[in-house]
Amino acid sequence: MFIVGNSLKVQFENQQQILKPNFKAIFILIISIVIISLFLFKNFLFKSTYLLKSFGELSVDPEIAFTNNKPTFLEFYAEWCEVCKEMAPKVSDFKDEYEKDINFVFLNVDNQKWGNYIQQFSVNGIPQINLFDNKGNLISTFIGKQDEIKIRNSINDIKKEEKPFEEIINSEFSTIQENKNKEVSPRSHG
Repeated sequence: MFIVGNSLKVQFENQQQILKPNFKAIFILIISIVIISLFLFKNFLFKSTYLLKSFGELSVDPEIAFTNNKPTFLEFYAEWCEVCKEMAPKVSDFKDEYEKDINFVFLNVDNQKWGNYIQQFSVNGIPQINLFDNKGNLISTFIGKQDEIKIRNSINDIKKEEKPFEEIINSEFSTIQENKNKEVSPRSHG
């Protein structure tokens, strides 16, 4: 019995020695797959955050937008704003669909460079979308989370003459936080 017990113990130890390198290899393989997957699918997994960060780069300069005789879609946003992140894919779709006919201006409320626009348009909740006709007249203001159809209808109505101003506020919005970083860097121009 002692010999059988020792024999089983030796077999078990041999199996453990074989499994240890295999376990390490399998563990390294799994970790590698996870890291590679995150890298390859980062835009899909973090699409909203990625879109928000790209808005500043995709923006028409507001000075040009208000003087080139095209309607303007002006959005005030922040990268930390959860509602902004949620709406980013819809806004990006609007831009892709209408950018030939409409200026798209994206102003990050955390950038002091845009302080005069934030005051001028009384921004106290984000996202805030202001739609202007081709003469620079404010047609609609949307504050907070909005239905895609309402925004699309307003975009389509921009070309109509004599449309009265409309303000649409949803209770789901982010209040603007005080910018504790007073520096403006090239990466924060959005």
